[in-house]
Amino acid sequence: MADNLCQALKQLKLASSSNGAGESVEGCLDCLLKALAHNNVETSEKIQEMGMLPLLPPLLEPTCPCAPKVANVIAEMAKNEFMRGPCVDAGLVPPLVELLHCNDQEVLLQTGRALGNICYDSHSLQAQLINMGVIPTLVKLLGIHSQNTALTEMCLIAFGNLAELESSKEQFAATNVAQELVKLFRKQVEHEKKEMIFEVLAPLAENDVIKLQLVEAGLVEFLLELVDQAVDGEREEDVAELKTASDLMVLLLLGDESMQKLFEGGKGSVFQRVLSWVPSHNHQLQLAGALAVANFARNDGNCIHMVDTGIVQKLLELLERHVEEGNVTVQHAALSALRNLAIPVVNKSKMLAAGVADVVLKFLPSEMPPVQFKLLGTLRMLVDTQVDAAEQLGTNAKLVERLVEWCQAKDHAGVMGESNRLLSALIRHSKSKDVVRTVIQGGGVKHLVTMATSEHMIMQNEALVALGLIAALDLGSAEKDFMSAGLVQVLHKLLSDEKSAPEIKYNSMILVCAVMGSEPLHKEVQGLAFLDVVSQLRTHENKTVSHQASLTEQRLTVQS
Repeated sequence: MADNLCQALKQLKLASSSNGAGESVEGCLDCLLKALAHNNVETSEKIQEMGMLPLLPPLLEPTCPCAPKVANVIAEMAKNEFMRGPCVDAGLVPPLVELLHCNDQEVLLQTGRALGNICYDSHSLQAQLINMGVIPTLVKLLGIHSQNTALTEMCLIAFGNLAELESSKEQFAATNVAQELVKLFRKQVEHEKKEMIFEVLAPLAENDVIKLQLVEAGLVEFLLELVDQAVDGEREEDVAELKTASDLMVLLLLGDESMQKLFEGGKGSVFQRVLSWVPSHNHQLQLAGALAVANFARNDGNCIHMVDTGIVQKLLELLERHVEEGNVTVQHAALSALRNLAIPVVNKSKMLAAGVADVVLKFLPSEMPPVQFKLLGTLRMLVDTQVDAAEQLGTNAKLVERLVEWCQAKDHAGVMGESNRLLSALIRHSKSKDVVRTVIQGGGVKHLVTMATSEHMIMQNEALVALGLIAALDLGSAEKDFMSAGLVQVLHKLLSDEKSAPEIKYNSMILVCAVMGSEPLHKEVQGLAFLDVVSQLRTHENKTVSHQASLTEQRLTVQS
């Protein structure tokens, strides 16, 4: 075999340099393909050693009869990672890209394989192919040769690789790839083929323009058919298809235009079908249904319509089932949907009256951070501007105790942030002395002081307003906590920091005035040079800040 290979390589070298007879070149290529099939690595090394790669571009001319075999040899060699760089260096990519314009199906197949193997796992080479315009060419090929299974698969593999790159999305969006893929999808019977198409659709559907194109090409209707066929199936492939189809449906709803098109003012058949998944007995459909509702609930109009037409009850029944069944992904999805639905002000009281807060509180014992995060967000949205609800939840010692525990969840920044924000919201929206007392007794004050040092201005502000209310409503009870948490030092730092926003400075001065009603805190204020800092703020460009600085300065002067 080794002798035959060396002989074939020499002959090929000779034939290439002297534009030798086509037959002798064909024979040499057959010998190379046999050797590659027998021992790919060794043969590839030999081909490279003998300097054969630079001789191959002329043999890739569209008019050359041996082009398919040359492309096949390249495809086989490029299975080896160590051969990919040399193939690029030998200038094989441009002539291969050129070959994609020919009509010969065998040439197209081997060319696609060669390009795919050379560019496998290399984003820079794939980006190069995109710049050379392969995407429109491949989409066209898929349309023309949709009956050729091998060619179709080659196109799908190429799409799957290229679609991962952000730079490809615009080019795909400028073609009719959505129509071609949906057309191809509808023809498939085999599970493996459907999976291949799913794998291409998922990265493409991350692009909002393509999402809309897929919706317009009828993908959603087909996905609903697939769900109906697979929902009661017990085979592994039915379960896989149900998951992939319902996941893809949810992905299509992430685009604003595609989502609104399917919502159709709440009367769309797709919207109605997806709603029917929520009470299903299948966990995958429950999950997809709840996620779909969360996606439809991305604007106030949709939220108001859905609450008025009874979706809240369906979600609560679903959550009630999962207190026991405990499927974390379903809990998370249903809570996400409720959180989004609770954003419009008109929905809050309706949802509270429906008992949303009571059901959500049943998940307080959860040890799963994603569920904790959504639970906190849902309660925070519900109490926003709702005085009675904020008071009722704020005096719930068990809830406050859990919030204080989560305020220390350093491994889960989202949970920590949301629990701080809810603690603050309960005080701010209730303005209740009972709530303040519950938070003080639960050990929440120190966390609100820490929250005032957050890098997020909105959280700083929420903390300062809550601390101001604590100082105004029950300074005596909070005094020790304020001192041990270093509140006065924090306020001094916020007022001295040039980067602090005007509202942060304003609320900090309000709080300085409030804590001076406590003798030990007053002493701390005197111990730090607050008067100097506040005096400088009298000339602040923000009139509200400068006015408050004058008032605070008077207070500090009178009481010094």
